[in-house]
Parts: sequence; C-alpha cells; structure tokens
Amino acid sequence: MLRRLDLRGPLGDLGAVLPRPSTADDGPLDVVRAIIADVRERGDTALRELTARYDGVDLESVVVDPEDVASAPSRIDPVVLEALEVAATAIRRHHEGQRRAEHRTEEDGLCVRSISRPVQRAGCYAPGGRAAYPSTVLMTAVPARVAGVAEVFLCVPPGPDGRVADVTLAAAAVAGVDAVYAVGGAQAVAAMAYGTASIPAVDVIAGPGNVYVALAKREVAGHVGVPSAFAGPSEVVVVADSTVPTAFAAIDIVVQAEHGPGGLAWLITWDEEVSDAIEAEVDRIVAAAPRRDDITATLDDAGWSVLVDGPDEALAVADAIAPEHLQLMVADAGDLSERVRNAGAVFCGPWTPASLGDYVAGPSHVLPTAGTARFAGALTLADFTRDIHLITADRSALLRLAPHVVALAGAEGLDAHAESVRLRVVEAEGSEDG
Repeated sequence: MLRRLDLRGPLGDLGAVLPRPSTADDGPLDVVRAIIADVRERGDTALRELTARYDGVDLESVVVDPEDVASAPSRIDPVVLEALEVAATAIRRHHEGQRRAEHRTEEDGLCVRSISRPVQRAGCYAPGGRAAYPSTVLMTAVPARVAGVAEVFLCVPPGPDGRVADVTLAAAAVAGVDAVYAVGGAQAVAAMAYGTASIPAVDVIAGPGNVYVALAKREVAGHVGVPSAFAGPSEVVVVADSTVPTAFAAIDIVVQAEHGPGGLAWLITWDEEVSDAIEAEVDRIVAAAPRRDDITATLDDAGWSVLVDGPDEALAVADAIAPEHLQLMVADAGDLSERVRNAGAVFCGPWTPASLGDYVAGPSHVLPTAGTARFAGALTLADFTRDIHLITADRSALLRLAPHVVALAGAEGLDAHAESVRLRVVEAEGSEDG
C-alpha cells in the first residue's frame, strides 16, 4: 500500500527526487475559471445549475432556512453537541490569545498608532460530499467571530437529499454563523467573492476544500482576501522510530488519507524494521476500513514509506515536503520539533495524534497544503483583520522631519511630495514670525 523510497546516503536535491501530487493541472484550472465566469454572469441561476451538475440535486434556493439552522442542535446526538461545544470553547480560547493590542510609538511631536480592525464580512467554506465536516465550520467561523467580524456566512455543499447535514448546521449555530448556503465547490467561492442575489459578497474567504475549491480561492485572490496558504486535500508526514507503537503510527497515516484523493500520506524512518512493521499494519487497517476506497485512492497516488539515515535526514525530508500535518513520533520529539522549519502543525510524541488538532486542541485546522507551509501558516485572527496606521504630527515634528522628506522626494523625482511639506514649513515659520 505504501511504496518504499530509499533515501539513505547523501540526500542531494530533495526537490528533484521527492514525488508530489499535482495541484494545478490545466484541466481543473480551466474548469474553475469557467465556473467563476458563469457565476459572475448569471448569479443564482448558475449556482442552481452547477449544483445540479456537480452535486446531483435540484434546489429552488441555495439559502438554508435560518430556523432550520437555529433548531439543528436539538436534532443531533447530545454527545456530539457537547463535543461541538467543547471544541468551540477550545478554539475560542486559543484565538482570543491572538488578539493584538494597539501598537503606539511617539517621538518629539510625532505619534503613530497601529490598530487592528476586523473585516465586515467573512465567508467560510466547509467541504461536503464525501463526509460532513462540522469541525471545519468551527475552525473558520469561531476565529472570525473572535476577530470581531460583523457578518459571518457559510457555504457547504448539499447532500444527496438536497439538505445540509444537521450536524453541520448545528456547528453553524454553535459558532454563531449568520447565514448558511447550500452550495459548494468553485461556484461557492465565486458567489462569496462577487456576490449573487442570494449570497452577499464578502471581504475574506476561508476554509479548506478539494483542488477545485483551493484553485478558485487563488483565482479570486486580490478581489477578496484569501489566506496565502493553499488549503487543499489533506496531508500527513509521520516520522517514527522504534519507540512508538506500530499501531499508533499506522493509524495516523491512514487518518488523513481517509479524507480522499489529492493529498499525501508519508512515513519517514531510519529503521527498516519499523518501516516493515508499519507498512504491514497500514495494509491491515486499510483492508478493514469503512472508507477503504478513499484511503486507497490517496495511498495509491501519494502514499510513501521513506528510509533515511537518521533524525537529521528525516527532518530534512519533512521540511522539503512542508506538510500540512507533521507527526514526530520519536523519542526526542520535543527537541526535534524545535528544529522544524516547514509544517502547518507539528504533533509531538505518541500521545498527540493529529486528530487532536483536527477537533479540540484549539488552533484552527485550516492549514497550508501543497508545500505552501514554506511561506504560509494556519488560519489565524490575522486573516480576518487588517492593520490601520493613525499618524499625527504637530508643527515641531513637521519642521524637524521636513528636510528628510524633501531629500527623499527629490531623490525619487516626486516634486509634489516635497512641495507638500515645503508649503507647511513656510506657513509654520511665518506664523512663528508673526
């Protein structure tokens, strides 16, 4: 099930030897661009037709009845509702710690304040189709609310019966979502970016999805705010040594693979016996798994067992992959984690499966995939806010700094910039003479 890749010896150029799933073939990108153009031109009519084509259901409206959302918590298992509330509390608590205080600098009559302001509207996307993802509703909508976003909307694909799953609606109620729309895929991203008669245009779009959703967010970036991470199909790299139970490492490889194709699931170890044992256990787990087809689709395309010479080399390979989830299931996990450069989230030790991060640890599970952890991180409050600078100078500050403005403006050939302070200098000096 896992293909073996032997990288023992000099590693060389890892970028050239490490296999990666493709994320941006012309085919998907062409489809995404056509969908976006169609939604921009025909609005709700396009949404209904695209939902019929891709989700197989005919909807009179993509708007989910607000009363259906509000009553959803009463329709789900109380145990699940309690879990949603526990998760929401953990997510809220973690993100409240990210609130930024005003930054202020003052010097000789010049005062500069940097303040953080939330966007007005946030659009959250939760995947559907293969499974319901109420956790993603919490992981996007709760941080938006903590950031102070005034209006939070949710798009999620409808199920085969044309309805959004009750557990997803319950999560929307717990998170305080303002409106839910039964639409998914690139068409949902287009609707949130440009607006339709039913779905208001938003300022920021957040949430993971398949390659079509992730590419659509790239296409609308610049018109709306989109986190720089490519939040696409799920990924995991498990680094394991002989101290970890074989079953722990194997099931954690399978966990992310069960999301379905397009992601990756890797094992990295420097012990061949460990590799043999974990590979065999993965085969056993997959054979009995309810979501065997989804797991197999991921592992057949991007399931690898990598042999290296030691921990340093394992870390080098993991950094080159820059995975969404990195699990360090080794004796010195804490020390090794301090040296990780590229990963969305790192899980240290045998008692910290990525599933904790998926649901209840607190940080958002919307993480960078497809190598974008090299330059992007997890969804945070910063994705729903922007900094505004408030600058105030008195007359003495202007007189003190004016010569430097004139000098720099002259160097750039921008005479009006220089003149804007020269005029004020003349006025200030004239008023002093008077």
